[in-house]
Amino acid sequence: MELVDHLVLGFTTALSVQNLLLAFIGCVIGTLVGVLPGLGPIATITMLLPITFGIDPTGALIMLAGIYYGAQYGGSITAILVNIPGEASAVVTTLDGYKMTQQGRGGIALGISAIGSFFAGCVATIFIAALATPLTKLALLFGPADYFSLMVMGLVFAIILSGGSLMKAVAMVLLGILLSTIGTDLETGAARLTFGLPRLEDGIDFSVLAIGIFGFAEVLRNLDHDVVRNVASQTVGRILPSRADFRASAGPIARGTALGSILGILPGNGAVLAPFASYAVEKRMSKSPSRFGGGAIEGVAGPEAANNAGAQTSFIPLLTLGIPPNAVMAVMVGAMTLHGVVPGPQVMDTNPALFWGIIVSMWIGNLMLLIINLPLVGLWIKLLKVPYRLMVPAILLFSCIGVYSINASAGDVLFATFFAIAGYALSKVGFEPAPLLLGFVLGELLEENLRRALLLARGDALIFLERPISASLLILSAGVICLVLMPALRRGRTEVFQDE
Repeated sequence: MELVDHLVLGFTTALSVQNLLLAFIGCVIGTLVGVLPGLGPIATITMLLPITFGIDPTGALIMLAGIYYGAQYGGSITAILVNIPGEASAVVTTLDGYKMTQQGRGGIALGISAIGSFFAGCVATIFIAALATPLTKLALLFGPADYFSLMVMGLVFAIILSGGSLMKAVAMVLLGILLSTIGTDLETGAARLTFGLPRLEDGIDFSVLAIGIFGFAEVLRNLDHDVVRNVASQTVGRILPSRADFRASAGPIARGTALGSILGILPGNGAVLAPFASYAVEKRMSKSPSRFGGGAIEGVAGPEAANNAGAQTSFIPLLTLGIPPNAVMAVMVGAMTLHGVVPGPQVMDTNPALFWGIIVSMWIGNLMLLIINLPLVGLWIKLLKVPYRLMVPAILLFSCIGVYSINASAGDVLFATFFAIAGYALSKVGFEPAPLLLGFVLGELLEENLRRALLLARGDALIFLERPISASLLILSAGVICLVLMPALRRGRTEVFQDE
């Protein structure tokens, strides 16, 4: 009954006219972001943070969440019609989705992708609602030492699940933690790493850093190479799949939903692995695996369901533990902080309408996306033909206005430009920006809980091994590191991210 009461509160909150409108706006913007490769949900959410200041926290977070899972839908459209994944998680969809388009079955691929994503989103929302209360109660048992170990585990997974070199990922996480220490130490009042600049005494603003390394830098990265988007000349065909298509897709959608729901909870962007895992499972289970890569509908249905389920269950660690499992959730932490909401288990008690309103809005948002995506395929095809160079001025102008409006400071725009150049230079030599952002967000919390734990233990570092929860998390982190360093698994990890 308690869960039913919570869901009633969530529906009451999410079904208000303002929140319905904000959810719709978020879903439309998210779909656009996914359809037009070159921007991404991280950069979009960071650019839109300033305009949410005039909206109440619940409505703002509902809109930003809609952008995230809406981008997962939009990314599949470009993967199927243009053979360019709008999002990294849509890479697998290109293998069979584009082949279906070339065979004149692009509409069927889009239809089963939208239906599979809708089913997965609804199931994932139920999964979130069912786990929310137990995980929140568990989180309330955590002490400072346990939280410190949990964040260490999150950073370990962020390193392992990032693409490219492990050492480069470690370096980016450490750089992010270092950047989080800049400013005035709240314990001692001493200035740290400010280089005598008064502007740095308050630390680096999260939005400035995020817009710099994701918004501005993403524009530079996309201008670096001209992507030709040749929309398939074949007709898209009918959208609604046949009974045979539904029968062939039902199993993959169910299995993809289960895989995505579980992997999405993993810290460090486990949701990105969900489509890859689903594709591998379906190919192994198929009686004719040679069909995969040649237009098998199972190769679209399973990964797309896993993709959307993983995107939504990644909200579980954020809402219940206050720990962002990926870079987008790190931006959501920044959004919550800017609106005066402290992420963590206390949100359910202090602001239940926000907590359950966001969860219920995901179900409503998935229904909206189903309605938005299927009838408007023709519009998305036209938008695919818009050259990226025409969007660049608008993106840069909007980003600059957003950065300036945070503190009404031109210095913030210069800092964002600096981070853009630094982020672009780092990406050119193989350093991913996502681990840096996670390190930055978790760095302050990591330091705070380390200090509190040592203070309570009177300086005894064994406190991290004496507490069962903390010790278990540290042992798990160490075990995962040892497994990944094994030659066979290391080669497998490299192959996965090369495919990506």
